[in-house]
Amino acid sequence: MSSYDVVIIGGGPGGYNAAIRAGQLGLSVACVEGRETLGGTCLNVGCIPSKALLHASELYEAASGEAFAKLGIEVTPTLNLDQMMKQKNESVMALTKGIEFLFRKYKVEWIKGWGRIAGPGTVIVTDASGVETELLAKDIIIATGSEPTPLPGVEIDNKRILDSTGALSLAQVPKHLVVIGAGVIGLELGSVWRRLGAQVTVVEFLDHVAHGSDLEAGKTLHRSLSRQGMNFKLSSKVTSAITSETGVSLSVEPAAGGQAEVIEADYVLVSIGRRPFTRGLGLETVGLALDKRGMLENKDYRTAAEGIWVIGDVTSGPMLAHKAEDEASVCVERIAGKAGEIDYNLIPNVIYTRPELASVGKTEEQLKAEGRAYKVGKFPFSANSRAKVNHETEGFAKVLADERTDEILGVHLVGPSVSEMIGEFCVAMEFAASSEDVALTSHPHPTRSEALRQAAMSVIGLPTQS
Repeated sequence: MSSYDVVIIGGGPGGYNAAIRAGQLGLSVACVEGRETLGGTCLNVGCIPSKALLHASELYEAASGEAFAKLGIEVTPTLNLDQMMKQKNESVMALTKGIEFLFRKYKVEWIKGWGRIAGPGTVIVTDASGVETELLAKDIIIATGSEPTPLPGVEIDNKRILDSTGALSLAQVPKHLVVIGAGVIGLELGSVWRRLGAQVTVVEFLDHVAHGSDLEAGKTLHRSLSRQGMNFKLSSKVTSAITSETGVSLSVEPAAGGQAEVIEADYVLVSIGRRPFTRGLGLETVGLALDKRGMLENKDYRTAAEGIWVIGDVTSGPMLAHKAEDEASVCVERIAGKAGEIDYNLIPNVIYTRPELASVGKTEEQLKAEGRAYKVGKFPFSANSRAKVNHETEGFAKVLADERTDEILGVHLVGPSVSEMIGEFCVAMEFAASSEDVALTSHPHPTRSEALRQAAMSVIGLPTQS
């Protein structure tokens, strides 16, 4: 039996960052993780491997199509899918080893196995061989993350019907991939396989893609992906799936009801969202119950049970790795008696397609629903010099500012590398900046970031490049 100041259940972005922060603050800490590697879903089978394939597939498509030829580069590339997967896996492994190094550096003990709470201050860890170890802790942090949400009538087998993990490890390029769900995961992984040669059909229950995004930004992304060759069936639902050795027959109906059609595919990706992972946690031993969404409720990261905290996908808020990381630091700091706060309105969201969609703050739809008076400044990437010479002119930058005070309320970007640029507005909004503050700030020329400044200048109707 070992005793710690903090025991963390889960080694994903929330769990491992909480463990490292606890070590930095001098707390004795153990992180319980049953995978063979640290990093959770994000690092092992989510954010990181998907970005590796997005990058590789973008380069392959550029070399295969008109993009290279237009630049005067003439090549005939050959797809080596095995090598593409190998470099993806190597990148993931290097990063997981990096977390292990940080654990050693900050004296975090990794307890390999699956943890469950066995009463106040007690965690039982079961390792791969079934051996149980009892841990005692002053405080316990639940950071068990999430898992793919199942779809009734469409059973995931990761042979023909895939979840995101299966779609990241296909041994061949699908002839026809049907993606169920036009959210982040569906659009990103659909983009990967389309670039590599698959016909891709996206079936979405709603009448628009990228649910939760600013509608104008989502529509712009939808048009761009359609032009690239992705097929969309919006306002539609999949009601059943029949698998065979060679493919899947999907029954698809209008969301509002009506005549069904059958779509044939060799692979199907189910990506309708994620749900908290709480199985086997022993919550009943400390009197905890899940809410109607299957989440653990919290008040300043505390659960209703004394000494038990919760962060990341398993509790309220957006299911984003960086949100879990922020909560990890704040939660541990509170355990250590320090102050810590997160402004959830300033957590950015990104879809890593091409073009990318990045946003922070309020959408126009939210501001209208609140009845808040606002101004809009927009600037197209087609008028940005760097985007133009790079042949990356799709999309725009949009800034929403309070009509009276000019404080920036929301920013929505669709375009090249906007995932790297949205942080500028996160910082600006953290300091309650006005659109004029950004408009008066010098940006290097020629860069894509100038579009952000021009959008801010457009809020008051004074852009200099459009």
